[in-house]
Amino acid sequence: MSSDKKQATGLRERKKAKTIAAVQAHALRLFHEHGYHETTVDQIAAAAEISPSTFFRYFPTKEDVLIIDNYDPLLIQAFRAQPSELSLLEATRNAMTEGIDKMSVEEMETVRQRIQLIMSVPELRAATLNNQMMTLQLIVELAAERLGRQADDLAVQTFAGAIIGVSISVMLYYSEHPEADFRQLQFDALNRLKDGFPL
Repeated sequence: MSSDKKQATGLRERKKAKTIAAVQAHALRLFHEHGYHETTVDQIAAAAEISPSTFFRYFPTKEDVLIIDNYDPLLIQAFRAQPSELSLLEATRNAMTEGIDKMSVEEMETVRQRIQLIMSVPELRAATLNNQMMTLQLIVELAAERLGRQADDLAVQTFAGAIIGVSISVMLYYSEHPEADFRQLQFDALNRLKDGFPL
């Protein structure tokens, strides 16, 4: 890809990320003011000064405005940059926490609000599970690539499942303890996995 095309692609991705973040901020404000179920897509679109059709171009459903984020590209980039001497789990842990490190204070506040709302609304928890399954597949592909193994390798899939399980437990804990440091929770929980979960 030429440098001009890379710049154009980068610009589009930044614009998309900015739009997603802006729409999510308006949605969270409306959910807080009126309630999740009472807020409509039309209201969110109007607040964000976009059309409903533009909303659905970024978010296939209303639930997705809280589920979809810009984290996966950061995770992929950080994971592939991890030193080869690190174990698979160490590389994954570092990539996941480095992605959080790149988020601004405002973005982390949005993450906190999203997680709290997701864990309090049953249909959002269900949508999150579906999203986590997609993240699981992403981790499977990254792990298989790093190890030179097949994506259908049970050991690789089990590893990814363990990572997702830890992530879900961290989200649940964080929703109940919003004063905690989300990055540190992720780091410590993944370290416990690395150490065999001593209790």
